[in-house]
Amino acid sequence: MKTRRLLLSAMSAAIAVGLAASTEVRAGGDAKAGEVKAIPCMGCHAIPGYSNVYPTYHVPRVGGQQADYIVAALKAYRSGERSHRTMQAQASSLSDQDMADIAAYFAAKPE
Repeated sequence: MKTRRLLLSAMSAAIAVGLAASTEVRAGGDAKAGEVKAIPCMGCHAIPGYSNVYPTYHVPRVGGQQADYIVAALKAYRSGERSHRTMQAQASSLSDQDMADIAAYFAAKPE
């Protein structure tokens, strides 16, 4: 009886750990998945040779930026801590995994 209880406890713990791991954000993100998820970002942040003729706004280049910084910025836009209507709208629909994947993609790109 004691062995059975130990076995059931061990199995329950293994299942709980497996479920928790399956819902976690993959550490570091997936740059390949981020390439597709970052398509909406490209219109402003990744046009090769693009410069704004009239300097009415600044769009930062994010290629080569640290992934942790990109994730932190996206989370701040999503929470409203950082204000920019377009970025808030874009970030509002992103999951933590989406943000990690997009950040991994841009971090791997040259400036």
